[in-house]
Amino acid sequence: MAALEVHDVSFTYATAEHPAVSDISFDVEAGQLCALIGPNGAGKTTVCNIIRGFIPRFHTGEMTGRVVVQGEDAADSDLGLLGLTIGFVFQNPFVQISGAKDTVFDEVAFGLENLGVEVGEIRRRVEETLTLINIQHLRDKNPVELSGGQKQRVAFASTLAMDPPIFVIDEPTSQLDPQGTEEIFRIISMLKERGKTIILVEHKMELVAEYADTVVVLDRGRVVMTGTTSEVLSSPELAAHNVAYPQYASAGLALRGAGLPIPQIPVTKEQALAVFGRARAAQEGVVA
Repeated sequence: MAALEVHDVSFTYATAEHPAVSDISFDVEAGQLCALIGPNGAGKTTVCNIIRGFIPRFHTGEMTGRVVVQGEDAADSDLGLLGLTIGFVFQNPFVQISGAKDTVFDEVAFGLENLGVEVGEIRRRVEETLTLINIQHLRDKNPVELSGGQKQRVAFASTLAMDPPIFVIDEPTSQLDPQGTEEIFRIISMLKERGKTIILVEHKMELVAEYADTVVVLDRGRVVMTGTTSEVLSSPELAAHNVAYPQYASAGLALRGAGLPIPQIPVTKEQALAVFGRARAAQEGVVA
């Protein structure tokens, strides 16, 4: 069963002349990580805001189509209740820090307090989350004084403590160095292992190739490609939509273009070692 269904969704911002997204349709199965990729301005963040319900409630405009979350029409759901099902991690962690709490512990507890969760349960869930995200050492720090990478991990922790079944994560590594990026994807990997459904916007194609199960490509506000990660990221059509290939797919396509027998275009390092190894063995056999 699909955890999320987007049916023929179009949206035009109130101040815009043209739609930000047009006739968007795709499904995400429960427990899968679906990556939304595409060039800047393709409509990825707009789609995230539609899924979470911020559009058209906060960002006004004209919307058509339906979003179905775990079998229920999102338009019929209260925004607060929808937040229990879908956790949103913003691109900019500075936006997500409430500013109402003086410590990381209290910041992570904030959402649970608003839900009226029992105090002992709040403490248990916050302690568990700080350990999972590996930010116990920040528990007494002021959230507004943290680095960008630390703020992003606190934002993840605040969302994870609510324990929603679905996560929408919008470019979580855009402001992070390689070490911070690695830490964020450790968390994303952990979410996958816990069976969470994830919709991820990310520009780093090596990471998309490594972690995503399916990929949806947006270009000029429309879905132009969908499929498994290997299918989409190895397709010769991808270049036409101003999306970079993972480095291993680029190498595979170049070698195939040079006439080498590459039966499958790899998108990850593991696939590349296997595919290129077989191709080399085949070449050496021909030479011999």
